[in-house]
Amino acid sequence: MSAMPFPAPGQAGQRPMSPGRLAWRRFRAQRLGYVSLWVFGVLFALSLLAPVLCNDKPLLVRYDGRWYLPMLHSYAETTFGGDFHTPTDYLDPLIRRRLSRNGNFAIFPPVPYHYDTINDFATLPNPAPPSAQNWLGTDDRGRDVLSRLVYGFRVSVLFALALTASGTLLGMLMGAVQGYFAGRVDLALQRAMEVWGAMPELYLLIIFASIFAPSFLLLLVLLSLFGWLGLSDYVRAEFLRNRQMDYVRAARALGASHWQIITRHILPNSLTPVVTFLPFRMSGAILALTSLDFLGLGVPPPAPSLGEMLAQAKANLDAWWLSGSVFFVLVLTLLLLTFIGEALRAALDPRHASGRR
Repeated sequence: MSAMPFPAPGQAGQRPMSPGRLAWRRFRAQRLGYVSLWVFGVLFALSLLAPVLCNDKPLLVRYDGRWYLPMLHSYAETTFGGDFHTPTDYLDPLIRRRLSRNGNFAIFPPVPYHYDTINDFATLPNPAPPSAQNWLGTDDRGRDVLSRLVYGFRVSVLFALALTASGTLLGMLMGAVQGYFAGRVDLALQRAMEVWGAMPELYLLIIFASIFAPSFLLLLVLLSLFGWLGLSDYVRAEFLRNRQMDYVRAARALGASHWQIITRHILPNSLTPVVTFLPFRMSGAILALTSLDFLGLGVPPPAPSLGEMLAQAKANLDAWWLSGSVFFVLVLTLLLLTFIGEALRAALDPRHASGRR
């Protein structure tokens, strides 16, 4: 009787891993990209907590036996022993003294400044260098640089995520229509895209900025109208290749509709360039917003912006802390996104995966 082969240790009863889990396993093997993803995620999560980490209002106040939540409610200065009925300025030395004596206390955020807070009680002229009060100094208006960096990083990443999502959806839609139907539909849409892509995007931004008030939504809409062109070419190429595969022909023979074939069969097998492209699209969106803010065409003041801080650094060359801090944040963000994109490309590339096996 011939001996029956036994399964290798640790393989008995194991199910084969799905393509998604295999790709995630290959991504985790790229240590630099995997660590960069964690670092970027932690930084973004901290920026979402910016109102708790960087704020000129205390998190919690106990005064004369009563509890107050200044971050949720606005209290008049007379509530804490002041002389006026205006909203309390918690940077006022008088208010600080009243909140720290007779058993009273206040819990302030780690950075006791909002992105638009101007400390009227500062002792140094603006822009002030780093100190114990302002860890990264102040800008030319007396606003805390660290607080504006945190809020500016949040605005940049949220804008990049929104622009990437809208551009990806439009690019996938146009590329799928072109690649699936091909022929005259592909030819007509390609000519239309060439005409649309030849339009001067910067001039259009300048024209619309002169007509409408600059805003986050206006920038997002205008950049989304052009941001999908590059991705649609990749999706179109994948659909042109996959539409001739046997599984697509079998789906047609079974009576599947065009929508079912596109969404259930071809699109899942065409997502590799889309997913690989996402970190690089985000880095491009962050650079675009920074450049427009630097030129004065971005988000309106006093909204926090990395580009506006770069413009301040250009106007105050002796204030090294302005240019140095913004440059460090931009370089770190773009490096993290680049490492994530390279790791995704290596994890989703079938040639790379087969070579590792």
